[in-house]
Amino acid sequence: QVQLVESGGGLVQDGGSLRLSCAASGSKFSFGALGWYRQAPGKQRELVATITGGGIANYAASVAGRFTISSDNAKNTVYLQMNRLKPEDTAVYYCYCRAGPFDYWGQGSQITVSS
Repeated sequence: QVQLVESGGGLVQDGGSLRLSCAASGSKFSFGALGWYRQAPGKQRELVATITGGGIANYAASVAGRFTISSDNAKNTVYLQMNRLKPEDTAVYYCYCRAGPFDYWGQGSQITVSS
């Protein structure tokens, strides 16, 4: 079965940086898109950033200019470099992939930004 293994979550101070990684494996289909959504307590899950196999990136307006998504297609791994983090970025971040007609989710990583 498809597995999405996340790493890189943790605690950081306001203005700091973190990098998330997500490695996808096990699909009989190519991974058409990889990225992250996030969900804060009491809030709906929202898109953070995604990237296609062709390198086309999509960012939420709230993170554009601060976060950068990149991928290693040979390893089916996606990275999210998060700079100038703010307390409002605090959430559980879920790795996401689209493979053929299916969507998959990682286990979630807690990102906490202290003020």
